Amino acid sequence: MTEQAPNGGAAPAQQPTGPQFSVEKIYVKDVSFESPKAPHVFNEQSPPQINMNLNQRVQRLNENVYEVVLGVTLTCTVGEGEGNTVYMVEVQQAGVFGLAGFEPQVVDALLGTQCPNVLYPYARQLISELIQAGGFAPFLLQPINFDALYAEGLRQRQAQAQAESQSAPGGDLANSETAGNA
Repeated sequence: MTEQAPNGGAAPAQQPTGPQFSVEKIYVKDVSFESPKAPHVFNEQSPPQINMNLNQRVQRLNENVYEVVLGVTLTCTVGEGEGNTVYMVEVQQAGVFGLAGFEPQVVDALLGTQCPNVLYPYARQLISELIQAGGFAPFLLQPINFDALYAEGLRQRQAQAQAESQSAPGGDLANSETAGNA
């Protein structure tokens, strides 16, 4: 049963307390598909080689709102040397996320793990559709462990900060500034 205000209307909604993670918007920021050797490539018998490049950018939009852009570039080649590109797909899948009430370290971890986990299925689906629309066999990217990628990136940042603090006189990790996840 809902609470009623004294005048008979519904009681005002209470503001949620505690940390909040929200997905405000998901959208495609940029997309490209190229098949420079079509239609000749359709007769190619060599086994294809797939190379994937993954990157992420984070931009703070206001105090508790961030844009995260997950960039995925997939290049399919045959044979050795340059000029053997069968196709190249570039997708920048983006989202606007609200993160309120979290400690800075938790915000960094959410931006580096949960946000890409939300965006990746959309990028993966779009890439698959583009490849198929280009006349090639369907290709579905495998899941990615963004937690492991974030942990490796964090380890590298800590090693870099430690190396910088050892080379600077009187520097220590506790007083160094942590780089953002971008």
